[in-house]
Amino acid sequence: ALACTLGWAALALAPTEAAEQPSPGEPPAAEQMIHDHGEHAEHMDHSAHDPAAHDQSAHDQEGQDHEGHDGAAAGGDEDPHAQHRAMMRQTGYQRSEHAYALPDPKLVGMDGQATTLLAALNAGKPVMVNFIFTTCTTICPVMTGVFSQVQKELGPEAEKVRMISFSIDPEYDTPERLREYAQRFNAGPEWQFFTGDPQEILAVQRAFDVYRGNKMNHEPTTLLRRSEGEPWVRVDGIASAAELAAEYHRLVHR
Repeated sequence: ALACTLGWAALALAPTEAAEQPSPGEPPAAEQMIHDHGEHAEHMDHSAHDPAAHDQSAHDQEGQDHEGHDGAAAGGDEDPHAQHRAMMRQTGYQRSEHAYALPDPKLVGMDGQATTLLAALNAGKPVMVNFIFTTCTTICPVMTGVFSQVQKELGPEAEKVRMISFSIDPEYDTPERLREYAQRFNAGPEWQFFTGDPQEILAVQRAFDVYRGNKMNHEPTTLLRRSEGEPWVRVDGIASAAELAAEYHRLVHR
């Protein structure tokens, strides 16, 4: 099973209801703990920071049970996070280019407005995409934290890039929960989060070849495209904000 615990220098802890909320004007705790992954400093094991029981505990436990069913030993002796622990300790990422034949499933934005995949993607500007779910405590907050930092890396140019995060847990991730999640990571106006009917979200995952059976098996993948009709750059692995910004510049200036 692929469920993971952080082990890299670009750490961003998962926001939870149990965590102390920042006061107005303070950056969220997750942002405070993001470091430049490009430095690849000593790796840290933050397994002790898994969220305590709170109002999402039943949902989180369901994920853990699913995770155990997918690969952990019945007695719990094996570490179900082992594969992602190893993944998060790896440096670098794999870059490839692909031409995806995309369908046009219906989506719901974090503002509650209905749209479609192609309408979300084809905004007349470069686009950067990832896949997350809000109760994930490992890969998702890292990738979301990286996107938050990418906004800073790009500076004023961030306004020229459409950033999109698709929830792979649409049954739980309502528009309201996505809005709260986006706020915790200081999402700018060009960074949108989408949910929708589970079958529609499944179609999106399959179209981009990121579906791995269930949410507990997800992998860190980011996709970039310069404009409609052009190939997608696929980044498999945890890239730092500086690395993603460099990929963006390489893409738009080639």
